[in-house]
Amino acid sequence: MVPRYTRPEMMAIWAPENRYRIWFEIEALACEAMAELGEIPGEAAEIIRGRGDAAIAAFSQLDLDRIDAIEAETRHDVIAFLTWLAEKIGPESRFVHLGMTSSDVLDTCLAVQLTQATDLLLADVDAVLSALKKQAFTHKYTLTIGRSHGIHAEPTSFGLKMAGHYAEFERNRTRLLTARAEIATCAISGAVGTFAHLDPRVESYVAKKLGLMPEPVSTQIIPRDRHAAYFCALAVIASGIERLATEVRHLQRSEVREVEEFFHPGQKGSSAMPHKRNPVLSENLTGLARLVRSHVIPALENVALWHERDISHSSVERNICPDATVGLDFALVRLAGMMDKLIVYPEQMAANIESLGGIVHSGEVLLALARAGVLREDAYKIVQRCAMATWTQLGKPNGRTFRENLDTDPDIAGRITPEVLDAAMDSCSHLKAIDDRYRVVFGETGSVAG
Repeated sequence: MVPRYTRPEMMAIWAPENRYRIWFEIEALACEAMAELGEIPGEAAEIIRGRGDAAIAAFSQLDLDRIDAIEAETRHDVIAFLTWLAEKIGPESRFVHLGMTSSDVLDTCLAVQLTQATDLLLADVDAVLSALKKQAFTHKYTLTIGRSHGIHAEPTSFGLKMAGHYAEFERNRTRLLTARAEIATCAISGAVGTFAHLDPRVESYVAKKLGLMPEPVSTQIIPRDRHAAYFCALAVIASGIERLATEVRHLQRSEVREVEEFFHPGQKGSSAMPHKRNPVLSENLTGLARLVRSHVIPALENVALWHERDISHSSVERNICPDATVGLDFALVRLAGMMDKLIVYPEQMAANIESLGGIVHSGEVLLALARAGVLREDAYKIVQRCAMATWTQLGKPNGRTFRENLDTDPDIAGRITPEVLDAAMDSCSHLKAIDDRYRVVFGETGSVAG
């Protein structure tokens, strides 16, 4: 991911320094386990730990250059690292990587990096949830028009809209936790995963120390269905980001203008048109969501590898692991800030509800007629006739509102009272169940954020 869309906290996880630190930790822990089992001298494990920790603590560009130089000759990244490490440790380095294979280090390290990245993403989701909850309670009773097919449907609450997105991101948080648990897997099983040269207790020791679970049956690598599920979870979260961003983009259109992204002092919207205030953040989020989702297909295609292993997945993961997590991290942080500072225009929402002369209440009037004894099909025809008359008269000098057309319709006279019509055309009637919905989503029903 380019620096423009990269936060340093996430990028540090994928930096070479962190990767080599984790590689050494895996090797050192394996040595400690083998020392406890009496397979290598305890003194050797202590020296490996002490000198290795010192080398990692002092790690610099010179060390990176040295590893790169070795890899240029060996054409093998793990061997290059082990050669560098041997230079730092000395003779005791002969016990490092004993009985292990490269995938033990690479796959276990990737699991650690992905869990580190996921912990950052979980914090990001929590920030989104906090911003959505604030808007949901602030605007719990802010009436707005609900739309289906992009057309006015019936009144709803802007807070309830936000509550719906909150519920979705709660589900996304659960998905992320599930993905973290599945990806947090360790494999220290040696060539083709048979433990022929390793005691399985070494794997258990390393896994416990790193906060991972041993892979039940590794094939020299950790099976890639775990990784595929992980990237699918990230993609679903990205789609949730896009759904909310698309809502903001639509509501900010000049013809709607019900909400607006915060416009910073000194911000410019167009090089040619000084009046422009564009939904650039939500548009940016839509694009980032596309990028995150694009990593799903390569991750799925990584599942089918040859026999016990090949490396066709390796080049894919070197790209998609940092790019997907970095991109989603940036998008979630941007979304949280955008929703926290979102500008809401309740007066414009109220005006939009009434902009079609009251026809958005047709459903309630239909129900009122049905309750009064009119056959539903007949009631539908009556209400639709009045609604279409209102629709075609909108904006005309002598155009009548929906209520005026209802009051003068001969098939309605005497069937329902004006008071019943008043109740049917009261937008607040659509909020009757809102406390119940808030209780389900938030576990509370207050009208302001706590």
